[in-house]
Amino acid sequence: MNLYLEDVPVGYESTIGEWQLTRDEIIELAKQWDPQPFHIDDAAAERSVFGGLVASSLHVFAICTRLFFDHEDQIQILAMLSKDRIRLQNPARVGDTLTYRTECISNNPSSSKPDRGSIILSDTVTNQRDETVLTQEVTLLVASRAGAE
Repeated sequence: MNLYLEDVPVGYESTIGEWQLTRDEIIELAKQWDPQPFHIDDAAAERSVFGGLVASSLHVFAICTRLFFDHEDQIQILAMLSKDRIRLQNPARVGDTLTYRTECISNNPSSSKPDRGSIILSDTVTNQRDETVLTQEVTLLVASRAGAE
């Protein structure tokens, strides 16, 4: 379902989706984009502060992006304006099932361009133990119904 600015009021909440992390996926992404030893090498990861292989924060961000894109509520995004208040409270580990939830905390129609406005989403990613892995606030430029006509 296409959602426009008017369809995402303050208080809108949704579970965006779930993703299960695999060892091969963690290593593959990290080898190309974030080759820290605790992302790509089991032995090194065991000796790290994490005590085992963990996903890169970049990987968690990519999972959020994929799940958001695939979500049934297709917010009509014109652009991402910012990511703020990013917190990585717990590592994402091999075998974790990550659940991504969002809540709209701000909705501001543009005063000069009636075809758009901005929203701020407060996102939380948890694992299957209900431990918070990531929190962030994302500001999006969103089309309004006036822009869809």
